[in-house]
Amino acid sequence: FRGEFLMNSCCSAETIVSTHCLSNPVLPVFCSQSNIFLLFPSSVFICSFMVAAPIFGYLGDRFNRKVILSCGIFFWSIVTLSSSFIGKKYYWLFVLSRGLVGIGESSYSSISPTIIGDLFTNNKRTIMLSVFYLAIPLGSGLGYILGAGAKDAAGDWHWALRVSPPLGITAGALILLFVPEPKRGSADQMGGCMRARTSWICDMKALAKNRSYVFSSLASASVSFATGAFGMWIPIYLTRAQVVQKTVDDCTTDVCSSTDSFIFGAITCVTGLLGVVIGAATTRFCRQRTERADPLVCAVSMLGSAIFICLIFVVAKKNIAGAYVCIFIGETLLFVNWAITADILMFVVIPTRRATAVAFQSFISHLLGDAGSPYLIGQISDSLQKSYTTSALWKFLSLGYALMLCPFIIVLGGMFFLATALFFLDDREKAEKQ
Repeated sequence: FRGEFLMNSCCSAETIVSTHCLSNPVLPVFCSQSNIFLLFPSSVFICSFMVAAPIFGYLGDRFNRKVILSCGIFFWSIVTLSSSFIGKKYYWLFVLSRGLVGIGESSYSSISPTIIGDLFTNNKRTIMLSVFYLAIPLGSGLGYILGAGAKDAAGDWHWALRVSPPLGITAGALILLFVPEPKRGSADQMGGCMRARTSWICDMKALAKNRSYVFSSLASASVSFATGAFGMWIPIYLTRAQVVQKTVDDCTTDVCSSTDSFIFGAITCVTGLLGVVIGAATTRFCRQRTERADPLVCAVSMLGSAIFICLIFVVAKKNIAGAYVCIFIGETLLFVNWAITADILMFVVIPTRRATAVAFQSFISHLLGDAGSPYLIGQISDSLQKSYTTSALWKFLSLGYALMLCPFIIVLGGMFFLATALFFLDDREKAEKQ
């Protein structure tokens, strides 16, 4: 279902925004590299998702979770289907619908990992969370394929929005009918007594004092920062690299055709799958040697990822294929920590406040990550480019210099995971006692 967002944004938002930027007498003022992101439906989606997550986290710790999940899925499926009938004249309404989809999806993303956490524990929980997070790259890949296929078959991008709603409604019904609602902490009790539910203020104070949770959340924000910036700017950067190499012509038409977005999307899907699988296998192996395996695996993979992402900007000017290889390795290492970060949270946070913890981790990740990173990268590139606006080489270099911020943020994330490793055992022991 995460792929539903990617399908919508990739197949429709880019087309709509580029059309409006070129044809609307007001919007061109805002269509610089830094400001165009603010017009994207994806930015509205992220902001609404981020704001709604804490609300559903609170509800998920206190009410029936599978009912909340099903209602959220039904809601965003219906909104997505309805948005496919919105005409070009009502672009503001289409953007509003993306915000409503974000609210619906936040209900699912904030609560579903906690159900898995209450059904399994230890290595089995790691495996099940990995299976769950495999849905992100798999759904993304299906979003690209099905969305593009529906658009091409119908000759209308609106049909890209009509593929996922029937699947979502079916999944919501299956969750409502067949998914169990486990008692919170049932897999962790081992015959002990579960601590009574506390107030929301008490939960927030406890999470703020939980050093492993705070540092792993900041590390997660680093990953989100990089992936958000890459998804927006790497395809454009590679296209400009090919213009500099004179293998393609600079696009000056209203609609530009490029395979870089599709190739980058396919690489992201494959590396997401590989990263989650490698992360789960590596963590299980390393747990036999150290109890701090989870945060240490994340830290090493983040630091390794930063090296290969730096190499992208060294190689791209001369060799696009080499740049894609660096992207593949860098993203694989970056995505190793997806499921492991969720597992760290399950270890160090008590079951009765896990939904709140997942929701606020998501809030922090988006707030400090992909909610602003595409805009920031565009702003830096615009500032560097002002003196040489007509130079294709400087357009390429300025965006590359701006994107160089990402590996530094990834290194910072690796340091946050190392900090998590320092406090992981103490925080896990405190959670087990409670």
